[in-house]
This record gives sequence, C-alpha cells and structure tokens, in this order.
Amino acid sequence: MLEDLKLENILFLDIETVPISMEAGLVSPRLQELWEKKSTYFRAEDESAEDAWPKASLYAEFGRVVCISAGVLSQVGDPKRFRIKSFAYEDENAILEGFSALVKRFRSPAEIRLCAHNGKDFDFPFLCRRMVISGLPIPVVLQVAGRKPWELNFVDTMELWKFGEYRNFTSLKLLTEVLGIPDPKDDMDGSQVAEVYYRDKNLERISRYCEKDVLAVAQVLLRLKGELLIPEENVEIVQE
Repeated sequence: MLEDLKLENILFLDIETVPISMEAGLVSPRLQELWEKKSTYFRAEDESAEDAWPKASLYAEFGRVVCISAGVLSQVGDPKRFRIKSFAYEDENAILEGFSALVKRFRSPAEIRLCAHNGKDFDFPFLCRRMVISGLPIPVVLQVAGRKPWELNFVDTMELWKFGEYRNFTSLKLLTEVLGIPDPKDDMDGSQVAEVYYRDKNLERISRYCEKDVLAVAQVLLRLKGELLIPEENVEIVQE
C-alpha cells in the first residue's frame, strides 16, 4: 500500500476541538441531561458530569471544531517542500466551509487521500458529524456510506504503525520520538486547547500547535515510506 501512495495526492490534516461551551452548565438542560448519561461510560466514580466536561471535546455531539490545519507536499522530490494552511475562526461553519473548499480545489475525489494520525477513529468522523450538525454537505472524499473499507481514501499513520495489531495505540508524540522526528508538542498539549480558546482567546496559538501536528504526521508517513524528511526551512505557512 505504501509503495502505491503518491505523495502529491495526499492532503495531511489535523483538527483541534473544544467543548461547545466553556462549562457544562451553559448548554441547554436537555443537553446537560444527555451529557450526564453519556459521561457515565467513562468518568470516574467520584467524578461528576461537570468535572468530566473537558472530555466533551472528543465527542462531536458535545464538541466543536476550532481549527483545521491542512498540508501538502508542494515538492515531492528532495529536498521536499511543504505548505500548510489553517482554518481557525470563531465561526465553526466558516472553518468547515473553508476546509471543504480547499479539498475540492486540491484533487479529484479519485486521486486525493486524506492523512491524519488516528484520523479514522477521530478526525474524519468528527468532521463529518459536525458538518451534518451544521447543515453542510460532506465532501466526497469524506463520504463513507455504501463504501467498503478499502475503497475509502483515508490514510491513518497510527493504523500503519500498528502493522496489523488491533490493540495497540501509539500517540503522535511517542511515534515522533522513536522515529527521530522533532517533537510537535513543544508549546502545549491537547488538554490545554479549550483553556487557550475560551480563557485566552488565542486562536493563533492553537493554529500554530495544529500546524506542527500536520507537519509531524507528514514526517511520520515519509519515515514509514523510507523517504527523506522535509527540511524545517522548506515549510511554508500560507496566510489568508
């Protein structure tokens, strides 16, 4: 599979999500009741639904997207060049619409491949669910209904690293460490995103964090393919 992957057809991505409100008490009573039920499956015995609210960012029904960063190899020959663009706004619809427009411009549905770390279990379904909730059309490349697993245009670096093992979960941070790739988590981690968003209102910092993850995913895939990495000086952040 890796030998058949054309690097120029891959759109690398990462998303950052937060709970739909800063506190559970700020959502509707009905949604609070549903969160109470949902969170019983994973919260500790001495933990309340309110205490567990930060985990709402992991569920599309209770969370929202605050940033999508996408990257492409603008030059696949060595030295490689990489371009990254981020969509980070207060308006989630603007983020989703911006990303969808980028996907449509990038490649035809038959050629494009979306690549993320743990994308099949998180990024891809989260985006689809939020698009449905927001009343937006799902881009063809993200549509899964009626398609067989091998027909999906998804590449998941965590799945590739499993090498057929089903019980293994390897974080991007650990994978970059063992593969000798610069640590993308040098500023913050995922547990801090909601605080940076709601308290600090610093979308710029979240974007930079997300962009580093996108670059790390690309570097991991290159290592898995036995390719040379992207030189740091050849990474371009595309502004609006």
